[in-house]
Amino acid sequence: MDAMTALIVAAALLIWPAATASKRLTALKSPPTRVFRLPRPSTALVAVVGGLAGWALLGPGGAIACAVGAAVGWRYWQARQRLRQRVTAVEELVETLRSLVSELKAGAHPVTAAESVAADAPPSGAEAMRAIAAAARMGGDVQQAVHEPLFADVAHAWALAQRHGLPLADVLAAVVRDLDQRVRFAKQTHARMAGPRTSAVVLACLPLAGIGLGQLVGAQPLRMLSGTIAGQLLLVAGVVLICAGVLWSGRLTRQVVLP
Repeated sequence: MDAMTALIVAAALLIWPAATASKRLTALKSPPTRVFRLPRPSTALVAVVGGLAGWALLGPGGAIACAVGAAVGWRYWQARQRLRQRVTAVEELVETLRSLVSELKAGAHPVTAAESVAADAPPSGAEAMRAIAAAARMGGDVQQAVHEPLFADVAHAWALAQRHGLPLADVLAAVVRDLDQRVRFAKQTHARMAGPRTSAVVLACLPLAGIGLGQLVGAQPLRMLSGTIAGQLLLVAGVVLICAGVLWSGRLTRQVVLP
């Protein structure tokens, strides 16, 4: 038995990689790939590019019209992106709070539960949960420790439970239900507002369709818009009015959908 054990140990030592071999193997590993992302252009840059393109196609009036149209279109797209990001952030907050409520109902201490949930939470949620846990551990003001706007209700509920001796799990569960209903309502309203958003885009594009049809039948509207003072003024005025309508319709739909 001793001889067999010695043979097994000797075999293990023979196949055990040395430190230098480990270093060589580590060096052979491919370096981590870095994803190169282009910086997001600013509204001013988009307006300048649109203005240059408009100047080349339709003259000074076209430069102003295209700059305004490009800037408004870019802002409209950014607003849509921010709305999606906000809904996603609220959904992540709901999942984080559900995990926290589960930890509390399982009997974990609030500080321990917050630190445990922060380990698996998204970056913004993890930072807020660690700030709440640190403030609660030190006996400080939880509301002042949280700088993330989405977690303001959570910090207020935490402070309310501490101040009045309420069960923290029940208070946070009420916050979860409220946020969940808000997200659900925002998604339903966003789906129902698809028709008005599409109508606004179609109405904004109708003048372009009219110009295209005019070119097809030989009316030459582009020559009038680019070659006469009246055409240049009408081009700028028309684009400004269209952009104002797009911004107003977008503002109305976002105010309804915003969770």
